[in-house]
Amino acid sequence: QVQLVESGGGLVQAGGSLRLSCAASGRTFSSYAMGWFRQAPGKEREFVAAISWGGSSTYYADSVKGRFTISRDNAKNTVYLQMNSLKPEDTAVYCCAADRDLRRDGVPTRIYMFDYWGQGTQVTVSS
Repeated sequence: QVQLVESGGGLVQAGGSLRLSCAASGRTFSSYAMGWFRQAPGKEREFVAAISWGGSSTYYADSVKGRFTISRDNAKNTVYLQMNSLKPEDTAVYCCAADRDLRRDGVPTRIYMFDYWGQGTQVTVSS
């Protein structure tokens, strides 16, 4: 079992930056691919970014490519999402998730590929 706790959300003006963190419990964190999703009011949860267990592979949604960076520190059991050049349309609850499938090829990007989820942290971008 893995527990995930996000932090770092808040209110920021358009063009600003935030860094989200997701702290994981358990000794198997370094074996899991990790991802970030977001859900805006009235919208479905959508994929934002993912990173392989070792950190060598990453994948981004087109809407955040070039602005967001996902990274991880396995020694600290933490995955990060650096968000730059934020836009009002980035406003959402951001959740991290863990994929325990060690046999998966590539980086997971779909909701059903993830087994553990955090509660989320609110990000609000004002115009």
